[in-house]
Amino acid sequence: MAEKQELAKGLANDQSPTTNDYNLFMLEEHEFRKRADSALDSLKQSLITAEESADMEVEDQAGALHISFDDGSRFVISPNAPVQQIWISALSTSFKLDWSEAQRDFVLQKTGEKLKALVARVINQQLGEEVVTLV
Repeated sequence: MAEKQELAKGLANDQSPTTNDYNLFMLEEHEFRKRADSALDSLKQSLITAEESADMEVEDQAGALHISFDDGSRFVISPNAPVQQIWISALSTSFKLDWSEAQRDFVLQKTGEKLKALVARVINQQLGEEVVTLV
């Protein structure tokens, strides 16, 4: 993290990034993508299991998860690599989750909810009943 801050400080002072700076940034982006892909894959598997008990359909479209409901509503869950967040568009709201090293998960800072807990909550709100639990 300190190296990333040094890189940002150097770039702010109009210094061009060196090859090593570029590789450092790419390594961090690679690590984000690994974590995001793993989290979204795990979420997808949990959602597929939950489809059996809820009126929804889950699709993986180009790395983004789309959850469709019988009333035509749709949620979209996708990684946003430039800002290293997972974004959820649901219930006319945009939720932006950051990686928490302490919790080893993507977390909504405002509420402290982890990815699966947040997705389960918004699905249940959409359905109007507590039918989905994601583990």
